[in-house]
Amino acid sequence: MTTYSETRKVLRLTGGDVRDFLQGLVTNDVTRLDHGPVYAAMLTPQGKLIAEFFLVADGDAVLLDAPAEIAGPLMQRLSMYKLRADVKIEETDLAVSRGTGDMPEGGFADPRDASLGWRVISDTALPDDGTDWDTLHVAAEVPRWGRELGPESYILEMGFERLHGVDFKKGCYVGQEVTARMKHKTELRKGLARVGISSGAPVGAEITLDGKPVGTLGTQAGGAALAYLRFDRAKPGMQAEGAEITPPE
Repeated sequence: MTTYSETRKVLRLTGGDVRDFLQGLVTNDVTRLDHGPVYAAMLTPQGKLIAEFFLVADGDAVLLDAPAEIAGPLMQRLSMYKLRADVKIEETDLAVSRGTGDMPEGGFADPRDASLGWRVISDTALPDDGTDWDTLHVAAEVPRWGRELGPESYILEMGFERLHGVDFKKGCYVGQEVTARMKHKTELRKGLARVGISSGAPVGAEITLDGKPVGTLGTQAGGAALAYLRFDRAKPGMQAEGAEITPPE
């Protein structure tokens, strides 16, 4: 069975320009690292998600905790933007652990939502404490990479403002113009929501109503699920591979 730490990869960024470098690239305000870890994303110029990650201060360095499957491409993308900046980017063997019990030394509260407990980056992984993470993510409407989040996602549709993953006052970053336009000039017509579900169905299953596509099913727990929906079509009678889907309240 794959452990949580095996699904994560930690990059270390060092150098005199590291915070200014990140400030011009990521969606959140890197100066907040002086007060604790930061949840952020990196976007394409068109505003679509490349990666989501946690940034953690480690002395003068910054640790970047990302899904393992995208850490390599993310490192390449960061290196492409580095140019002549005094920044060094390297992979580490550090382990990422999480839990909801007593916080270990060096741990920090998950910056997305307090219900998601603590995280810690250390030399060795801590034992799994048995937390039902699917239930917590569904209840708090927190998406995860490879389930609800992917390369075509727009962060505002996925709740990044509510999850403290974007700052609208920090200044420019890659993809900022599209994100700001979505914030100030449009009403979101699609997005992440919690729905009811009558029985299990595969993550990624298409949600339909009268044969028309409505959205995509995500994580499920306790008769509820996360779903990416077209809000104008989200009405009673939706289905996903035989499961009845109840619209968000």
